Amino acid sequence: MFKKYDVVVVGAGHAGCEAAAAAANLGSSVLLITMNMGTIAQMSCNPAMGGVAKGQIVREIDAMGGYSGIIADKTTIQFRMLNLSKGPAMWSPRAQNDRMRFAEEWRLALEQTPNVDFWQDMVSSLIVKGNTVKGVRTSLGIEIECDTVVLTNGTFLNGLIHIGEKRFGGGRTAERAATGLTEQLVELGFESGRMKTGTPPRVDGRSLNYSVMEEQWGDENPGRFSFTDVERPTGKRCCWITYTNPEVHETLKEGFEKSPMFTGRIKGLGPRYCPSIEDKINRFAERERHQIFVEPEGFNTVEIYVNGFSTSLPEDVQYRALIQIPGFENAKIFRPGYAIEYDYFPPTQLDLTLETKLVSNLFFAGQINGTTGYEEAASQGFIAGINAHQKVHDKHELIMKRSESYIGVLIDDLVTKGTEEPYRMFTSRAEHRLLLRQDNADIRLTPIGYELGLINDERMDKVNKKIEDSDKIVTFTKQVSIEASSASPLLEELGTAALSQNVKMFNLISRPQVSLNDLRKADNSLDELLNKFDQETIEQAEIKIKYESYFEKEMDIVEKMRKMEDKEINPEFNYQSLVSLSKEAREKLMKIKPRTLGQASRISGVSPSDISVLMVHISR
Repeated sequence: MFKKYDVVVVGAGHAGCEAAAAAANLGSSVLLITMNMGTIAQMSCNPAMGGVAKGQIVREIDAMGGYSGIIADKTTIQFRMLNLSKGPAMWSPRAQNDRMRFAEEWRLALEQTPNVDFWQDMVSSLIVKGNTVKGVRTSLGIEIECDTVVLTNGTFLNGLIHIGEKRFGGGRTAERAATGLTEQLVELGFESGRMKTGTPPRVDGRSLNYSVMEEQWGDENPGRFSFTDVERPTGKRCCWITYTNPEVHETLKEGFEKSPMFTGRIKGLGPRYCPSIEDKINRFAERERHQIFVEPEGFNTVEIYVNGFSTSLPEDVQYRALIQIPGFENAKIFRPGYAIEYDYFPPTQLDLTLETKLVSNLFFAGQINGTTGYEEAASQGFIAGINAHQKVHDKHELIMKRSESYIGVLIDDLVTKGTEEPYRMFTSRAEHRLLLRQDNADIRLTPIGYELGLINDERMDKVNKKIEDSDKIVTFTKQVSIEASSASPLLEELGTAALSQNVKMFNLISRPQVSLNDLRKADNSLDELLNKFDQETIEQAEIKIKYESYFEKEMDIVEKMRKMEDKEINPEFNYQSLVSLSKEAREKLMKIKPRTLGQASRISGVSPSDISVLMVHISR
């Protein structure tokens, strides 16, 4: 019934979709197995993509030839660039999306991708021979042979949904849990754990009073995630902000005795940076109110996502608390919020390619690795799909470096440090975030996608032209001076010191108050030059000018660190034989088996003195 596939992807969430697309676009035959063909790329929680650090990840996926940025742009109902008041390292794109159209566009994109086949079924076990995966077995008893398997099971592995004192099996509301795989993997020697996440109630937008809420519109001139010219919707939708109050908090507290979180029925750890509303009022008892973001689920639906009100309290308590929030007095609930517990596998059991150490040709991606968020999942799926293809076809594996991408930071953190709570990406996790900006993701990573075969010549040429054109602008500003008499009135208007003599444009643009677009008003030659380029190229040039010295310092640090990163360690190295290492270091190093000295230095419990000992022995 089935041919042998190069890659079988289990699960069609954000990780599974990117894995299937990447492997197929590289030329592998791919079978995407999902328990429900109607929920491919479902936005299980928030109908939004991007945000702080997450937006950078979406742009990185797009820069290398993934689909998430394109799908997000096609379905955007509101776009905002966050943190514009801060430096460019902090700028983060975020979009509200049409939930139904997002899933539809992903399915259409996969159906139009040659080499992707589909099968609706539950994978109950793997076919493993001699520590190598050889295929999968489904709940229908069908055996499908393949060379590699990518598991992207999301919250479905023994998923358990909690609403107050009620609990029932499920991977999402109204969808059954996946069983069998965890038990088999544990038998094979894998360590597993439990995690928890949650979602807020959804309400009928027609029942809300928006006049008492704060309007929150997107950017007047919205940006985009994708570096391609994909067509975007012309319409926009407004979001709103309202707040809880002491009355809401008191009502919620009435349900604490039935809360699965506080009574201990939920064993798994939840996301630290996205707590439930009951967790917020418990941990931050001194606060009289918390923000509630009122977000439409799409262009043509009345369903509203109540962001900030994630909860697993009894449904009657949820309702009584909701109607005490300004604007929600007459709210009608479509479905209550709930918490979900699920199995995950500590990611220290993976290599940096996302292949498991215990079973060859088996890859894990997404929430199975302990992460939270669509973007984190999608990036792992993308890398796992690429490496599954590379493994099948005996090609060089792809390992992303911390100094070149947020994706590299994410995977290195997971594999090297592990996680005991749902891992979420932040800009603070990246030590080189000044270099890993959203604006230069194409410059950093498109060459990697091009080398792999995911990026065509036309797109690579476009990136090279962006580099060349932005450099032309930078060179021009270094060579051409501006007259003090022309610039001074403008400078005073911008609130910065006037000139006493002519200076190079480069020096003026280095000032925080002055932009290239400001300065063109005072100099015709600059205006003529900038008219030849698009705004993206001008922005890239301006960032280069303003932060040139910082970039140089950061690159020096990267170069120094590279010596450690490039110092490879034999995977069979016997750390137990090095008695000069601390006992903890020996245990951790034997478990993680770091690829490089740099990775070894980031393992918790391995001290600088341990690294010094290791460096001496590796050098020998």
